[in-house]
Amino acid sequence: MSDRLAKGFPADRAALVAFVTAGDGDTASVLDALVEGGADVIELGMPFTDPMADGPAIQAANLRSLAAGTRTRDVLAIAAGFRARHPQVPLVLMGYANTMTRPTPEAFARAAAEAGVDGAIIVDIPPEEADELIPFGSHGIAVIRLATPTTDAARLPAVLEGASGFLYYVSVAGITGLQQAAQGSIEDAVARLKTATDLPVAVGFGIRTPEQAAAVARVADGVVVGSAIVDLVGKHGGDAAAPVRAYIASLKSAIAAARKEVV
Repeated sequence: MSDRLAKGFPADRAALVAFVTAGDGDTASVLDALVEGGADVIELGMPFTDPMADGPAIQAANLRSLAAGTRTRDVLAIAAGFRARHPQVPLVLMGYANTMTRPTPEAFARAAAEAGVDGAIIVDIPPEEADELIPFGSHGIAVIRLATPTTDAARLPAVLEGASGFLYYVSVAGITGLQQAAQGSIEDAVARLKTATDLPVAVGFGIRTPEQAAAVARVADGVVVGSAIVDLVGKHGGDAAAPVRAYIASLKSAIAAARKEVV
């Protein structure tokens, strides 16, 4: 398995994990802007007609991408192009089962590996079924699990079984982009999760400002930002690269300073 993901979570600060929807606007230039701004790990969303975990911003991005004709082969081509331009930056696909089981699960996993994908987040497949349905692990792709505020001690071992890369903590029991959990609840959840796994714990959902990113960076191994980036792409279209780069740089600066406060 590639060690890019492990290197994407440095020991001296939290990683900045940035999400963008494939096929929404000029994705290649936006991906490059994420890297140039300082993102450590990239999540590439696969557009889907029914993104049940996503809020209005990412729903709209999915619809724009699908309206532009984006298909799975296009997403994988975007991933392969990114890998050619950025050979050391970890790339994670995030999507739903319908998009990751066509034409067959084996064929998709093989194609994703050939495109240089390092990890996959499957939003709507229970962990007990994920490895059986899509053989990512056998192709060297990390299977990144999701934990939520309702993942209790009885459920957590099943979530962590076979998990690799990092653990994504969804900090609110809701959809992306609309609200952020209270800092105290994030701190408590991260502390609990880190007693159960050696994987890096990245926190997402509702993080938009540098101040919010810094607060999460003080306790977590990674800070995930998605809807705010997607909003910039929706607002600026083909000219989104520059504002995305500046926004990511502001987050990265805040995250780096936050970790220095506690080292």
